[in-house]
Amino acid sequence: MGKICDKVHGLKPIIMMVFIQIGYTGMTLLYKLASNDGMSLRILIAYRFLFASATVLPLALYFDRKSRPKMTWMVMLLAFLSALFGGSMPQNLFAASLVLTSATFATATLNLIPGITFIIATFFRLEKLDLKTREGKAKVLGTLIGIGGAMLLTFYKGLEIKTWSIKLDLKGHVAASHQIQKPYAHILGPILAICSCFSSAVSLIFQAKMSELYPCHFSSTALMSIMGALQAGVYAISTERDWTQWKLGWNLRLFAVLYAGVVASGLAIIFLMFCVRMRGPLFVSIFSPLMLVCVAIAGSLFLNEKLHLGR
Repeated sequence: MGKICDKVHGLKPIIMMVFIQIGYTGMTLLYKLASNDGMSLRILIAYRFLFASATVLPLALYFDRKSRPKMTWMVMLLAFLSALFGGSMPQNLFAASLVLTSATFATATLNLIPGITFIIATFFRLEKLDLKTREGKAKVLGTLIGIGGAMLLTFYKGLEIKTWSIKLDLKGHVAASHQIQKPYAHILGPILAICSCFSSAVSLIFQAKMSELYPCHFSSTALMSIMGALQAGVYAISTERDWTQWKLGWNLRLFAVLYAGVVASGLAIIFLMFCVRMRGPLFVSIFSPLMLVCVAIAGSLFLNEKLHLGR
């Protein structure tokens, strides 16, 4: 009975990471749809962290009221850096890349995160590079495959892969006039996505350290969400001069904001912090390719995106 309980407990991080990737898949599709509808993704991201803060803060006040450790300046700094590199910065970079490319293509570059995370974690001695063991060889091989696959998806476009369709074109419900073709989008888009990967990889290092000093997942998530809301809010206000963009109605924009805040940020970050503390930053990063599979399927079904061999 004890062995069964241990196995179930060991499956929790895996189940949580699968939930996170599925949640991020829905968010990627909503980003693309909201962008096509003319909504500024900078404002959507600012709302995302605002709604995430409103979702997680009451949970933190209730569940961590007896176990919350003392707040220190180091914890505040780690929360700020985690929110910056793991929230506001990579989200804005990824959103900009998503506008210039497709949902599947932008997601494909996220395969770089495990490799970058492994390199950074090895540098900070959070992971050991031991080529004499099978585990060490597997990590290096996986890093090379992940980076090589992301580069292949970036530079190679082969034959079109015929996929099924459920004849539900969500793009048809948004204004096509907002889809702006920018020069050098095929170059700028991948660069922005890769920068987002670097930022996300760095944030996992800060989150791992924060989990050690402040092992309260609800409180740490609430703190990061508040920091992210301030950062994303300041950036959105500074760059977006059209104040009508901040208005929300009973439409796609409101649904995207609610989903982003509650599911893709609030619940996802709680699960993410739990998994980082239990298994480390590298374990979290290796689930990134799962999101590519989910987005490729969902993009083909709901956005009528074409899949190609390689890309």
